Amino acid sequence: MHDDRDLVEARLKRVLDERIRPAIYPESVPLEISVWHAPGEPVPVAEGLAATPGPIAVGDPWGPPWSTSWFTVTGTVPREWSGKIVEAILDLGFDPGKVGFQCEGLVYRPDGTPVKSLNPRTPWVRIGSPAGGGEEVRLHIEAASNPVILDYHPFLPTQLGDKETAGSDPLYRLGRMELAVFDKTVWELVMDLEVLGELMLELPADSGRRHEILRAVNRALDAVDLQDVGGSAEAARAELTGVLSSPSVPSAHRVTAVGHAHIDSAWLWPLRETVRKVARTASNMTALLEDEPDFVFAMSQAQQWAWIKEHRPEVWAKVTKAVAAGRFVPTGGMWVESDTNMPGSEAMARQFVHGKRFFIDEFGVDNEEVWLPDTFGFAAGLPQIIKAAGAKRLLTQKISWSQTNTFPHHTFLWEGIDGTRVFTHFPPVDSYNCSMTGHELAHAARNFKDKGVARHSLAPTGYGDGGGGTTREMVAKAARVRDLEGSPQVEWNTPDHFFAAAEAEYPNPPVWVGELYLELHRATLTSQAKTKQGNRRSEALLREAELWAATAAVRAGAEYPYQALDRIWKTVLLHQFHDILPGSSIAWVHREARRTYELVAEELNAIIDGAQRALAGDAAGAASGGTLVFNGAPHARGGVPAGGAAPAVTGAGTRARSREGGGYVLADDRLQVEIDGRGLVVSAVDRRSGRETVPEGRPANLLQLHPDFPNKWDAWDVDEFYRNTGTDLTDADEVRLDADAVVVRRSFGDSSVTQRLTLVSGRLEIETEVDWHEREKFLKLAFPLDVRADRYASESQFGHVFRATHTNTSWEAAKFEACNHRFVHLEEPGWGVALVNDSTYGHDVTRDVDAAGTTTTLRASLLRAPRFPDPETDQGVHRFRHALVPGATIGDAVREGWFINQPERRVPGGVEVAPLVRVDDDAVVVSAVKLADDGSGDVIVRFHESTGGRAATTLRAGFPVAEVVTTDLLERPTGEPQRPGDAIPVTLRPFELVTLRIKRA
Repeated sequence: MHDDRDLVEARLKRVLDERIRPAIYPESVPLEISVWHAPGEPVPVAEGLAATPGPIAVGDPWGPPWSTSWFTVTGTVPREWSGKIVEAILDLGFDPGKVGFQCEGLVYRPDGTPVKSLNPRTPWVRIGSPAGGGEEVRLHIEAASNPVILDYHPFLPTQLGDKETAGSDPLYRLGRMELAVFDKTVWELVMDLEVLGELMLELPADSGRRHEILRAVNRALDAVDLQDVGGSAEAARAELTGVLSSPSVPSAHRVTAVGHAHIDSAWLWPLRETVRKVARTASNMTALLEDEPDFVFAMSQAQQWAWIKEHRPEVWAKVTKAVAAGRFVPTGGMWVESDTNMPGSEAMARQFVHGKRFFIDEFGVDNEEVWLPDTFGFAAGLPQIIKAAGAKRLLTQKISWSQTNTFPHHTFLWEGIDGTRVFTHFPPVDSYNCSMTGHELAHAARNFKDKGVARHSLAPTGYGDGGGGTTREMVAKAARVRDLEGSPQVEWNTPDHFFAAAEAEYPNPPVWVGELYLELHRATLTSQAKTKQGNRRSEALLREAELWAATAAVRAGAEYPYQALDRIWKTVLLHQFHDILPGSSIAWVHREARRTYELVAEELNAIIDGAQRALAGDAAGAASGGTLVFNGAPHARGGVPAGGAAPAVTGAGTRARSREGGGYVLADDRLQVEIDGRGLVVSAVDRRSGRETVPEGRPANLLQLHPDFPNKWDAWDVDEFYRNTGTDLTDADEVRLDADAVVVRRSFGDSSVTQRLTLVSGRLEIETEVDWHEREKFLKLAFPLDVRADRYASESQFGHVFRATHTNTSWEAAKFEACNHRFVHLEEPGWGVALVNDSTYGHDVTRDVDAAGTTTTLRASLLRAPRFPDPETDQGVHRFRHALVPGATIGDAVREGWFINQPERRVPGGVEVAPLVRVDDDAVVVSAVKLADDGSGDVIVRFHESTGGRAATTLRAGFPVAEVVTTDLLERPTGEPQRPGDAIPVTLRPFELVTLRIKRA
């Protein structure tokens, strides 16, 4: 037989596009349309329904950017359509390729009941099945005119990302608004042909199955009467019955399809629009669940569930009913799908506390899986946080985006820094927006790395990012490939069901140790500096607020601000979403985030101030002129115990003098630093060891400026070639001594920098203020160090991770920009150096070898200036604090990192405050002291071993103790209650995390 594959395939495409798909709606009549344009921000549903609309017609423009219009459509079902399936086709001006990224609508009945949402792939609303002839139709559409930010030519700078700059020109023209007959037989024929056509293209060209399908498709097309598609559709379908009923082979790959709509809590839209996106998608999915008995939908992010409950109670009622039926499934157990690289230890823990507690309280669901399909890499401290939250599984697919190395597994055990392992799955479909195409399913089967020992994978199925969810077409395709020769087997089920099956078939999966580093989106560690600073400061303030409020409650009987702290935590956690904290959202999102962080700081400082004054006896202190120093850090400093307060003590001063050859010398008992006439650090001698920190001829505190124009994903990416070109900013406008500090001023381009260098207790503190007005540039602060180190330590949640300084392998070379929290530490045996910071995350470490030996350069990333999606990213004034600590052990790095992030506070008062809890080993870091969330008054203490060694110590409570019990992060007991008295023995493995619940006597 002649090979006519190309001929039949081309025939199939044209007939589907031009004849069969258009015949799904063979008859239609226009609807009458009117509209009311809401002024300003969206209005409540009742107000939109009650408004008086004006005229509008198909083809008319509507919708300035970010505006809302309420359309009313009315019509009458023709009597001759009685008994047929009738749908309203409501096209707001959609682009079929931009689901979730353009205008959207939510349809209501006149009584305010939500029906379903409208998007390019679901522009229909079922009117009757069957319909009654003469039936009156009246629907209301809350239509959002969201602009397309990520267009077909992506990454172009645009002012559309903020309502303040987006303009007022309408973005859309109203499309088709009709009542139409829905021919279900034709629609089923389309599904048959799409499934077979897509499957056929994935089979080997010489396979018998492919040719079998080809012949059946050709016969079906022969059976189609192009002038009467509806009348011939049944006959055409009959020609396909045989090939559609041939079962899959026993070894076929098995896919668990989970209905899903990964909705970014903010990205190319503001938070307020996500509230509506979630309501639209949930309405769509509850409607689809009613129509499709096999379908299961899973939704993550407790915050999004909470938004539905708060803002759309009518949608919430449908959702809770579907949850009770087990088909609308809470998943993931986190407040939002957060970034996991940058959130601090406690914040990462609280993502699970607040997320899991919401699902438990609302539905009695305690998830064992963590659902993070789109997060930009995973910190090595995460596995034990997952375990401590009562979970044991992780799903993501984002690592498939890595540009350099292909991850070797799809199902494996991921081991964290403390040895905790969690069962992890990367869906081999390589998408969290699977649409059940033949190509996607075939790719999942071919791509699956664990063939021969496992054959299960998961496919999150539905339109995501901007929402929309699963469509009836996806459900129909899944039904056809449930057991179909040549295709993976597909079934709808829950994430929990998938994980149980995967664990059962793969009892000894391979192990991956350490961080899951995404070889992409590295610049998210730097973009939008003020968002990152707001997060870091909020985390520190929350720790202090809990600590001092708990201390004041126990010591002085003060009221503990349970509700305020709960609300503020949720606000901070929301802003750790993986497109907010990483700096990859539109200008509107980050403008609002800056204001939110200001309000958070104001409220938390008020809580802290009130608690400290209650503890300090401020009236007596003010009268006596006394001052107390409150130390919120987990280590004693300046004679003040951790978590306590004591009278201020003046420490040893810094000596400053002129330097021969220009510049200045700063010295104290531990460190001597030379700063040359350019304002660069040319020497830093650790006076205890006599060791020089800065290599000869390689000055530190060196600002370096690079061009920064990545190939794509401007706010997300920095490509390695940025290093090929750079400028050392060595020219100084001024270098002067101000008391015991050296002040350096520089200017470059349209920007300027002022630095203040001081010595404080053996560390060189550098305050950097940048008035930044560059475009597409990358600013680094470099510290060449006279240290030969093959690896360095970078703080992560509840510990640190080691990374190589060399590039022996492509895996090491790919980590040319990485994340740290408060410190980076390098050492040779017996001597090390730490760089600590108060608000930066991105950094790089490189090695150099010359005649004098090996040196290591550590550079902190300060600022970028990408133009997409926010064309004004980081323009303006920024302030950073870093400290160089020569002679630092890893324990010193931990301590100094805390000190720079938890500065001491001075309060009028004369009453010393003993800590609520004490630990007599600096390696054991207390990360949280608070009262139990249940209002019992029990004291919760969370701590971990911070140096990577073992610790045996005693935790001492500063109050009578009735009982102590270990708990999980949700403060639920995990051990038997003990009565050790006020001295509680503690034994910890490296990096081990422990939470204690202490009942007061």
